[in-house]
Amino acid sequence: MDTAILTSIAMGIALSACCGFRVFVPMLGASFAAYQQWFVLPADMQWMGSLPALICFGTAAILEIGAYYIPFVDNLLDAIATPLAVAAGTVLAASFLPIAEFSPLLKWIMAIIAGGGAAGAVHAGIGLLRLFSSKTTAGTGNVIVSTGENAAAIGGTALSFIAPVLIAVLMLILVGWILVKGAGRLRRKH
Repeated sequence: MDTAILTSIAMGIALSACCGFRVFVPMLGASFAAYQQWFVLPADMQWMGSLPALICFGTAAILEIGAYYIPFVDNLLDAIATPLAVAAGTVLAASFLPIAEFSPLLKWIMAIIAGGGAAGAVHAGIGLLRLFSSKTTAGTGNVIVSTGENAAAIGGTALSFIAPVLIAVLMLILVGWILVKGAGRLRRKH
């Protein structure tokens, strides 16, 4: 397998999974990288590397990070961010997965499964962690959860460009662990 293709797949999966921690941080990272021309986006995703997109994602990332430090607003944001994380993960996967030569339908189906699925699984796991923290600490422990999420989103995004295969593997392990734990909880309830 070509290393450029493997790197692109890994970056798409890693960045998509990071959307489960924070929606706009990986979008900002991808936008900045594209704006700096560190990689070439497919023709239909060139908008992501534009200055207006960079400004929008930067503003949204700052607001999102700050809002998660407000008790109980963070739980509301988790509910709102779930579909946004899946959408952002899908867009990032479509931007990085080297499937431009395929039909647009196949491209977006693969992006939804790989990117949206990874982002949704990570976000669901983090949402449950925040809910547990809210329940057991009356919301005071959520600052620690939010700080961990911010570190994971920023660090994971940065490392997606430095060591994409490693981060993709770690994110896939995290997604697998969340899915196994979630399935176990569902079985115990029935």
